[in-house]
Amino acid sequence: MGILNVTPDSFSDAGRFEKEDIVDVARQMLRDGATVLDIGGEASGPGSVDVSLDEELQRVIPAVKSIRRALPEVIISVDTWKSEVAQATLEAGANWINDVTAGRGDERIFEVVARFGAPLILMYSKDPTARTTKEAKTYEDVVATIKSFLKERIALAESYRVKEIIIDPGMGGFISSIPDYSFEIIDRIEEFYDLGKPILVGASRKGFLGEDRLGGTLAVTLQLRNKVDYLRVHDVYENVTSAELN
Repeated sequence: MGILNVTPDSFSDAGRFEKEDIVDVARQMLRDGATVLDIGGEASGPGSVDVSLDEELQRVIPAVKSIRRALPEVIISVDTWKSEVAQATLEAGANWINDVTAGRGDERIFEVVARFGAPLILMYSKDPTARTTKEAKTYEDVVATIKSFLKERIALAESYRVKEIIIDPGMGGFISSIPDYSFEIIDRIEEFYDLGKPILVGASRKGFLGEDRLGGTLAVTLQLRNKVDYLRVHDVYENVTSAELN
């Protein structure tokens, strides 16, 4: 899954598309090996700020429409917690919704996704909103805690008749500012298959990886290849190349 952040305050690619054409970047990601493109109009990292509904729509809708026109077969995921954005982007040609709040930010998102028959990504976060904090949260058993959370959110989504669910255990600040927990999740990732859903991991360029964030991302990709269903990354070519190493 290639990440396309159309935000001015993303920690990784802020303002990128003021200089580059998003369709050109999307095409390159597909050439590099991406099978899904994840478009985000609201940053969620520590220090990020709330984005109004109108502003998020103005950022995301043109991107979805442009990519859909140019690349009619590509799977487009939209990273949003707002039901209104989910509906508008699905109407504009998006296929999936990726909610970092797992429906806690706006429970109506379940109804919207179910109505469109779209897959929904549910992510664990220690914070109930899209704003990630730097809290050093501690866990007795981090995997058990996340599995319990996701089991409850899956049941709620299915009560709204969401048919296809992908789970994301979270990484970095979404878990804790203590890096050890993210590495433990990576080490124990296959335990999440107990929930019976495809697994997505988004460790790309996150702070828990240390100073060499690309190198750390590639190391995670090597460890998780053939263990998860989707890797959400910024650097598609480098990660695909690493995943294909023997």
